This record gives sequence, C-alpha cells and structure tokens, in this order.
Amino acid sequence: MEKQINNFLEFLQKDKKLTDNTLQSYKRDINQYQEYINKNQIDYLKADETTIKNYLTYLQDNGKKTSTVSRNLASIRSFYQYSVRIKEINEDPTANVQSPKIEKRIPNVLSTKEVELLLEQPTDADLKGIRDKAMLEFAYATGMRVTEIISLNISDVKLSEGYVICRTGVKQRTIPLGAMSLQALKNYMEESRPYLIKSDDTESLFVNINGKRLTRQGFWKIVKYYKEQAHIDKEITPGVLRHSFATHLLQNGADLKSIQTMLGHSDISSTQVYMQFQDEGIKNIYKKTHPRA
Repeated sequence: MEKQINNFLEFLQKDKKLTDNTLQSYKRDINQYQEYINKNQIDYLKADETTIKNYLTYLQDNGKKTSTVSRNLASIRSFYQYSVRIKEINEDPTANVQSPKIEKRIPNVLSTKEVELLLEQPTDADLKGIRDKAMLEFAYATGMRVTEIISLNISDVKLSEGYVICRTGVKQRTIPLGAMSLQALKNYMEESRPYLIKSDDTESLFVNINGKRLTRQGFWKIVKYYKEQAHIDKEITPGVLRHSFATHLLQNGADLKSIQTMLGHSDISSTQVYMQFQDEGIKNIYKKTHPRA
C-alpha cells in the first residue's frame, strides 16, 4: 500500500495541482488509515463498506471531531477513486458511505469598534510596527486566509490598481484593497520591507525580522500580541479577522455572491453562515424603526 499511497500523492501534486498544505493533509489521513487496516490485518484492496464505516467509528471513539472524521473520509474516498481509475480495484468501498453531518459553528466575529481598536495598536515607530500595521489592515481588508497571506509575493500586489491577486493551487481570485490598507501597505513596502529583507531578489511580501517569509505561527503571534495590547477579551486569530471582514461587508449591504468570490468559497453554503449576523442586524433595525415593533 505504501507504493500506492506515494503514487496517489504524486497524482494529486502533478495532476490536481494541490497546495503543499492540502497534500500533507491527504498524506496524514491516508497514513492513519493505513495504520488502522495494518493493525487489523485488512488488505486495503479488499476493504469494503463495513471496513470504512468501522474505521470512521474508530476515529469517533478516539475523540476525533466530526469535521476531522469527515475530512478523513474525503481523503480515503479520493484514494479509492484513484485506485478504481488505475484499475487496481473494481469498486470504491466508500461509494455508499455518507459523511457525518457537520454542524456549522457560529464564527467568532469582532465588532467594528473592536476591529478599529485592534488596528490602532501597531505604530510606525519601528520597522516591525510598520509591517504589523500593514499586515493587520491587509488581513481585515481582504478576508484572505492566513496561509494565502503569507504565501503572497510582491508581484501579487497591484498598488496602483488597488487590488491583490490571491492564488490557491490552480485557482486565483482578485480582491480589492481599501484606502486604509493600501496606505499601510505602501508605507510598509517603502519604509520597512526594504530594510528587513536581506536580498533584493526576495519575492515574499510579508517577511520576518530576519528577512525570511513570515510563517503561520509568526502571524498568529502578532495578532495575539496586539489583541492583548488592545485589551480585547475575545479570542482573536487571523481567521476571526476573515470572519469579521465577511460579516461587516454583509451587514453593510454587500451581496452574498460577491462575498463568496472574495472569500474563495467554492460552495455558497459556506458563505451563508454569515447571514445570521445580517438577520440580527435587520431585527435590530426593525425594532428601532417599525411603529408597532
């Protein structure tokens, strides 16, 4: 099975053009499945629907979240579909196995005042402060995922046109930048980044103090630091800024389809989770304005 897994991952990389993070996720899920069937002396080529269901139950019994179980099933399904495609097996044992239902959690969202307070924290007193200001403004202005932000290169930002090109695998989307974000980004690119990078050949947009591409962990630490500086009690992550971006757009009249495009959601149902915040806003307006409310 080891050889088959490697061939499958190579197929995903070359034919599907998946990102490294996604590939690693597939690898972890398939390797975990391999450990299970080896432990239970099951030939993966002879696995059936019962085998798959038992494995999902095993994951649940070991405390795995519903979302994790669902993702594991999706990875195994892709693996077996590939095996059918190359005619190593005749039938996909996952074909009739339903994914466990995932309850859509209410995203943690900041108020506009909390966002303003957070974005006010970085100062232009030093190179790091200028960079941090640009990063936080950028994260809230674009709603991009943290992995997408740290993967950006200088060439992806079009300052004069006022937008950024976000690339995820073979897909890409264009996201407009607001005036505040553009100004902070311009300041960073002119007054901070040139002194942080070690070489003019550096392509990374956001770099750390050593001139290297900023990591996910680095971004998270920066957000956490300014959250504490602002004395905001809510948990704040780069993802919370993304949720706040979408919610505030919707509350101010943006249509769901446009928000879906900017967020990069393939399914609009993922974007519809923000509708509940708009509904609450409508309720408040109704109560304040309707004569018989």
